[in-house]
Amino acid sequence: MSNAHGCCKTGPGYASPLEAMSGPRESLIYVTAVYSGTGIEKPDYLATVDVDPNSPTFSTIIHRLPVPFLGDELHHTGWNSCSSCHGDPSAQRRFLIVPALVSGRVYVIDVKTNPKAPSLHKVVDPADIIEKTGLAYPHTSHCLASGEIMISCLGDKDGNAEGNGFLLLDSEFNVKGRWEKPGHSPQYGYDFWYQPRHNTMISTSWGAPKAFTKGFNLEHLSEGLYGRHLHVYDWPGGELRQTLDLGDSGLLPLEASFVIIRFLHDPAKDTGFVGSALTSNMIRFFKNQDGSWSHEVSISVKPLKVQNWILPEMPGLITDFLISLDDRFLYFVNWLHGDIRQYNIEDLKNPKLTGQVWVGGLIQKGSPIVAVTDDGETWQAEVPEIQGKKLRAGPQMIQLSLDGKRLYATNSLFSTWDKQFYPDLVHQGSHIIQIDVDTEKGGLKINPNFFVDFGTEPDGPSLAHEMRYPGGDCTSDIWI
Repeated sequence: MSNAHGCCKTGPGYASPLEAMSGPRESLIYVTAVYSGTGIEKPDYLATVDVDPNSPTFSTIIHRLPVPFLGDELHHTGWNSCSSCHGDPSAQRRFLIVPALVSGRVYVIDVKTNPKAPSLHKVVDPADIIEKTGLAYPHTSHCLASGEIMISCLGDKDGNAEGNGFLLLDSEFNVKGRWEKPGHSPQYGYDFWYQPRHNTMISTSWGAPKAFTKGFNLEHLSEGLYGRHLHVYDWPGGELRQTLDLGDSGLLPLEASFVIIRFLHDPAKDTGFVGSALTSNMIRFFKNQDGSWSHEVSISVKPLKVQNWILPEMPGLITDFLISLDDRFLYFVNWLHGDIRQYNIEDLKNPKLTGQVWVGGLIQKGSPIVAVTDDGETWQAEVPEIQGKKLRAGPQMIQLSLDGKRLYATNSLFSTWDKQFYPDLVHQGSHIIQIDVDTEKGGLKINPNFFVDFGTEPDGPSLAHEMRYPGGDCTSDIWI
């Protein structure tokens, strides 16, 4: 994909999602790794993982780039340029954009000069961002065809949701201002995706940073500190045109560590999905004939009746999902239940479950927590070990190979939430696993030869979150 990885003679990425599926197999993954909130006084870092099965260092971390500050909470990542810039021969996919969710810094990392050993290029100072825009708590980053970078920010410097909005950086990573027009900020910020052919950007809601950074508290829901809306914007104008209330079935659409928004990859399509973490629903949104937008629940994961947990019922907690580049399959994780699912979505109104695999969770065998059937029988999930290692926590972030045949999963959500729901994870560290995918008939199977253990890191166990390929992937690239 960019000139160093690629198959293109114009700009970075590919001309279409289907063309991207024929791109080269991934050989490296960049992963954000966190010490913030773990008790280890070390900076967070970007880990480079070898995923080339023909390499002698396959399934290991081959490089670590620590950032220069403590307490950042590196979270999600994006690019300075992607397939949205494919038509611009001067554009290069050179820099990984790494917002720090807690500190508000934005790191710009050069991954082109030496893909196996990235280097720090620039740090965007949070004080500069606040002074010029009032924004803090940066989360999702997308590159624009203009060469600018757009980052959703979830609040103001004091953690209030009212100050949230969208940060614009220019191509040299200088603070340019806000993207949305004055008075058109969303009620709550979180994730976003744009679909230029429909002149639309849609953003989702998480909550006020002063609430979610302290962990999950049910009282914060009743206090109105979490959102449940989709915000439909004019693209690229920045005017808020419509707000969709997802109601009780949409509290809360976070990815946020939680659930992201995805349009279908085909830029002509006017539909996509969001995930509602607490109710564990996949919700499809779509454009009406009159130009307005609507939504409907597409997939529901029923809560499990459980014993020995903090509540009598346990939601799946869908914390991430993605769509294959051919728009045939949708994959999502249930962070608390512990399973990854594959659905065929060729019939958008009738998704079909085609694959499911258990890779952790609170109800795996050996846990004190048990699920209870309607008949009163108790059960626990069978979760295999990989290379003699017990799988920890539940699947959290996922990434799919371009050809759709390999799915990677990490298990850390956000340090304060990790400590709350999976306290052992903070002491034992994260891992990355690989799932083999049947793209013909459907189906998921754990690859026993791949296991990357962040519990044995030189500075102590760390928490691994989002993954990126050097040439882009189905969760970073947008086609125009």
